[in-house]
Amino acid sequence: MGVLSIFFLIPFVWMISSAFKYEKDVMRFPIAWIPKSTNVVYNFKAVWMGKVPFLHVYFNSIKIAVIVTCITLVISTMAAYAFTKLRFRGRNLVFTALLSFMIIPDQATLIPRFMLIRWLGLYDTHVALIFMSMFSIYFTFLLRQFMVGISDEYLEAAKIDGAGQVRTFASIIIPLCQPVLATVAIIKFIWSWNDYQNPLIFLQSKALYTIPLGMTLFRDDYTTNDAIMMMASLSAIIPLLILFVTLQKQVISGIALGGVKG
Repeated sequence: MGVLSIFFLIPFVWMISSAFKYEKDVMRFPIAWIPKSTNVVYNFKAVWMGKVPFLHVYFNSIKIAVIVTCITLVISTMAAYAFTKLRFRGRNLVFTALLSFMIIPDQATLIPRFMLIRWLGLYDTHVALIFMSMFSIYFTFLLRQFMVGISDEYLEAAKIDGAGQVRTFASIIIPLCQPVLATVAIIKFIWSWNDYQNPLIFLQSKALYTIPLGMTLFRDDYTTNDAIMMMASLSAIIPLLILFVTLQKQVISGIALGGVKG
């Protein structure tokens, strides 16, 4: 795995190296992994203080990704708890029907969603992107499968102590689900951050653009300057790296916990 990971890290290292170089040195062979002379100040200013409002689209992406991730965690966790620990008629039927919608690709619902968003008056707003992304069948299924492994004895003990459903959910289920919640948060944040299709279709004003659309503006203005493009790409993935480093312990503990179940 260590040897295999090198092949995945080489493009990333090359991107970092190219972001610090002069344009004439980016495609030079053999590759100078550590550049002798750097143009990092110019590249940085071109990205963050240039013609493209990179800081603005950066803030737009962070706002949407954080809001969507938080709402998805709340809704999916509550839905998974209902499908796992609550007893009601037709529970399995409803869950099966919900899973059946996973076979429908997003592209198949694009036109109906567009008509609905226009009818609601949400076209060309961030609310539209948040509204369409805050429900997730996949994460509901993932959390439900994790909660199946939580013993009902915890809930019975809480009920004996007088705890209601809300107290049981907040004090027992949520702490036990921290590893899988961290995994869901990372994946959902990455999906929202990298979403290109929905902003392309449902946003028209450049002031509302997110990072993927902002990168297209860089491509139009700096199509021949690979050094600036690499600096923009490096800047675009910084929040993803910070998120993973912050939550990696919870993710690893979740993998370890899943490996010893049974």
